[in-house]
Amino acid sequence: MSNTLTIILGIVAILLPLVVGRIYWKKFDHYFGRGDEAYMDTLEYFLKKIGSTILVAFIILWLGMSLVFSVSSS
Repeated sequence: MSNTLTIILGIVAILLPLVVGRIYWKKFDHYFGRGDEAYMDTLEYFLKKIGSTILVAFIILWLGMSLVFSVSSS
C-alpha cells in the first residue's frame, strides 16, 4: 500500500474516535439520563459519562490503528 494512503487512513483512524466520542457524549443523557435532572447533576453520573465516552473512543481508536497497521504491513 502506498505511504499516502497509509497516512490518510491513520489520520481518519485518529479523528474518528473524536467525532464518535463527541456524539456519544451528547447522546449519553438521552439514553442513560433517565430524565432526572437531580441524578444527572451527580458526580457518579458524570464519572459514568466520562468513563464510558473514553472507553468507546479508545476502542474505536484501537480498532482503527490495528486496521491501519495490519493493512500497511502487507
